[in-house]
Amino acid sequence: MTDIRARALEALGQQTIELPSWAFGNSGTRFKVFGQPGVARNPYEKLEDAAQAHKHTGVAPRVSLHVPWDLVDDFGKLAAHAADLGVSIGAVNANLFQDDDYKLGSLTHADPAVRRKAIDHHAQCVEVMRQTGSTDLKLWLPDGTNYPGQDDLRDRQDRLAESLRQIYALLEPNHRLLIEYKFFEPYFYAMDIPDWGTSLLHCMALGDQATVVLDTGHHAPGTNIEFIVMQLLRVGRLGAFDFNSRNYADDDLIVGSADPFQLFRILNEIVAQGAHLPESGVNFMLDQCHNIEQKIPGQIRSVMNVQEATAKALLVDREALAAAQRSGDVLGAHGVLMNAYNTDVRPLLAELRESKGLDADPYRAYAASGHQQRIESERVGGQQAGWGA
Repeated sequence: MTDIRARALEALGQQTIELPSWAFGNSGTRFKVFGQPGVARNPYEKLEDAAQAHKHTGVAPRVSLHVPWDLVDDFGKLAAHAADLGVSIGAVNANLFQDDDYKLGSLTHADPAVRRKAIDHHAQCVEVMRQTGSTDLKLWLPDGTNYPGQDDLRDRQDRLAESLRQIYALLEPNHRLLIEYKFFEPYFYAMDIPDWGTSLLHCMALGDQATVVLDTGHHAPGTNIEFIVMQLLRVGRLGAFDFNSRNYADDDLIVGSADPFQLFRILNEIVAQGAHLPESGVNFMLDQCHNIEQKIPGQIRSVMNVQEATAKALLVDREALAAAQRSGDVLGAHGVLMNAYNTDVRPLLAELRESKGLDADPYRAYAASGHQQRIESERVGGQQAGWGA
């Protein structure tokens, strides 16, 4: 166990988790967006808030941008601001769900002019990548249909394939296209990329620079997400992982809050295949919009939850597990996993943080820092950032 613990500490010391810029703006449901004092008013303040989460956890050095929500006049200046804060720009996320022209589709629309507009938007995102040093272009396709017969399903896939081919051609050799899927919403009869298989087929048709994004909340209830993780890793096509938590639909709640055992099971598959290590190329990111909770503490708590689940996965006795599996010891194998899951890893993570000169409890450290009180008193006036802003 001493060797397992030492290896776990070493691996945890290499772990990084990307933060989403939109987590630091006001957000809510279809019914209400609740404003909070001190919320960031522009992309520069979003980066400052993200940097606070990194300052206290030590494992959140990248921030995802969203275009057009994070548009600025000078992205080189924004990237320099991030560097001054000790963070960098991560993935650049495209937006195909807030334009009237996309009511019947964007990359799958029957009108070539609408498809051209959506492709040009991705060219804009690639230019943002060039100016910020980002290497990942992230695409969640909201296209779909609400009624049988509304459009030809095969034609929509053919249009999508051609649109993706043109977007893929925009990439630099060091860039990746990350294609996300979602089984329902905003359309309810057929989404055009509803599952990992559809995303994978398009990625394989495009080339090695196209990989799948797995979002925890984008599956039907009861889906075995860790099986999907295993399959995508098996074929080398899991490019990124969006962490959140859900009860009914894509709730975007704090990761691990509703089902921490599911998060452990997912990370167990990730650790088993070494995908938690930086050289795996899998980008781990939070994709959450905090509604009733404070923004920076919400991100800090989320990072801590991922760290705890990862630590437990790293403590699984792989040799004992393999021996039990080979011998057909069903309960013994399950017991090995449960022993790791039931381990209190907070002391291990406290040791890791203190070795880096950090407080053992990042959540408590942020609360005591006075930063929240400062931004609430200083950020008065102007327009707070929010969903769509």
